[in-house]
Amino acid sequence: MYPVSFEYHRAGSVDEAVALLSRFGESAKLVAGGHSLLPLMKLRLAEPRHLVDIRRIPGLSGVREEGGALIIGAATPHHVLERSPVVRERLPMLSEAAAQIGDAQVRNMGTIGGSLAHADPAADLPAVMLALGAELVAVGPKGRRALPVDRFFVKLFTTTLSPGELLTEIRVPLPPPGSGGAYAKLPHPASRYAVVGVAAMVTVSGRKITEARVAITGVAAKAVRASATEAALVGQGAEAAVLAAAAERAVEGLTVRSDPRMDPSYWRALTVTYTRRALAAALERAG
Repeated sequence: MYPVSFEYHRAGSVDEAVALLSRFGESAKLVAGGHSLLPLMKLRLAEPRHLVDIRRIPGLSGVREEGGALIIGAATPHHVLERSPVVRERLPMLSEAAAQIGDAQVRNMGTIGGSLAHADPAADLPAVMLALGAELVAVGPKGRRALPVDRFFVKLFTTTLSPGELLTEIRVPLPPPGSGGAYAKLPHPASRYAVVGVAAMVTVSGRKITEARVAITGVAAKAVRASATEAALVGQGAEAAVLAAAAERAVEGLTVRSDPRMDPSYWRALTVTYTRRALAAALERAG
């Protein structure tokens, strides 16, 4: 199927993109990589009359370290996160997750901002950003504002972005010494989306786990924190038995989304298994 007719606009700046969104309102959509939006348009599940291309806006792509955080431009392609030396050194979990997104074509075109703003329940990066405690920066008609990732994902394909806003950067705090993170995923064999994906970040001091953030994607209607697992880890010894017991609690409070192709009990079992794998790898990296 072909999409409905639309007008294409290439924004030269963030301000121009915001102005175009304000001008065309609900009939406009942003596009950077297009790997989420264009398939929906071909199926006519989305019918924007105006596409605002933000991919070539100066300064909207790239990674730098600043003030104890990695600052990632919203239009940064996945392959940059996969290969960036600073990401590999400072946040290996993010590089590891980016390498598992789709295929080479998707990683070359798809962007981190597009993935987060689209809020697909089986995308990889929402869970990783939750585990890393990121902060998202958006710009809109009312100016610039910071959005904590813990309150960013609302429900299926829905975020706290307001009409006319676009993401400009993602600020990821660098974890303290003694920290380790990992992303474990069972990919769908065709789409490479996560059937189950678990991102885990732990901090260890004196053989005790002092901090833990664990997030799950692919299972619920949005990426979610595994709060029961986190609570079961903090203050406990950094031991395999502790991780296994904590992983069993990953399904507490988890509402499995409806899918006729997947038995809910099997989905929960997969969640426990991949939580255990992610935690074990994170603990090993924490040293």
